[in-house]
Amino acid sequence: MDYPVDMTITPEVSAHFDDATNTITYVVKDPSSKHCAIIDSVMDIDYAAGRITYDHADALIDEIEKQELMLDWIIETHVHADHLSAAPYLQQKLGGKIGVGERIIDIQETFGKVFNEGTEFQRDGSQFDGLFKDGDTYQIGNMQAFAMYTPGHTPACMVHVIGNAAFAGDTLFMPDGGSARCDFPGGDAGMLFDSIQKVLSLPDDMRLFMCHDYGPNGRAIQWETTVAAQKADNIHVGGGKTREDFIKFRTERDAQLAMPKLIIPSLQVNMRAGNVPKDSDGNAVLKVPVNGI
Repeated sequence: MDYPVDMTITPEVSAHFDDATNTITYVVKDPSSKHCAIIDSVMDIDYAAGRITYDHADALIDEIEKQELMLDWIIETHVHADHLSAAPYLQQKLGGKIGVGERIIDIQETFGKVFNEGTEFQRDGSQFDGLFKDGDTYQIGNMQAFAMYTPGHTPACMVHVIGNAAFAGDTLFMPDGGSARCDFPGGDAGMLFDSIQKVLSLPDDMRLFMCHDYGPNGRAIQWETTVAAQKADNIHVGGGKTREDFIKFRTERDAQLAMPKLIIPSLQVNMRAGNVPKDSDGNAVLKVPVNGI
C-alpha cells in the first residue's frame, strides 16, 4: 500500500503517563530539527472540588522549554471521554495549532444537544485550528505526518502516523488490553473492527503508541508495541479473529461497562478544543445533565 509520508524516519518520542486517568501523552520530535508535536494532552481536574490545575501540562512545557523545542501541533486523536485536554493552555504557553478529525462536528452536534448548549456554541469545529480528513498530511519541522480516519470508538477518531510511529488514540490498546468500547453515541463495533484492520495494514515494524493503559493482570504500565505484535497477540482482534466474533464480544462487553468517571466534564471541555464553558457572567462552569447520556 502506498502512504503519503516517509515512514523510514524515526521520530523521538517522549511519553508522559497520567496516573489519575491512565492516559499517555506524547511529545514527538522531528529528529532533524527542533520542532515537535504534543499528542493527547491532559488537564488535571478534581471533579469533586470543581478545581482545575495544570501539573501534567506544566511537565510537558518544562520538557519542551528545556530542549528549546518549537511546538508545531497539539493533536487530539479524538474527543476523549475520560480526561480533559490541556490544549488551550499549552497553546497559550508554547504556540502551535490544535488539530482534530473533521468529524468533530458530529460530536459537537450530538453533545451540544445533550448539554443543552445555546446558539453561541458553534458546531462547525471552528474551536480547532485544523480539521483533518482521512489521509491529510501536516508538517512537524521537516517531518511529514498523516491522519488516518479510524471511526468506531467515536465518529471522530484518527490515528496519526509520524515517520515509523503511529499514535493509536483509543482505536487499540496494548495486545493484552484489546480494544476500546463502542457504546458511546456514534460508536460502532463493526466500524472499529474495520478501522483496526486499517491500522494493522501498516508495516509490521511500525511502532504503535497507545493513549491509555490499565496494566491488565497487574503488569507494569506499557504504551508501545508494534503492528506485528497486535496482529499476533491482540486479545480482541489478533490471531485471525473474525469481524463477527469481534462485534459479538464488543457488544456484550460494552453492556457491562460503567461510564467513565470524567465523561461529563470531559465531553463539555473537549468538544470545545479544551476550553471550559462559561456562564453569562464569564465564570467557568460545567453542567451535569440528568439521564442525558
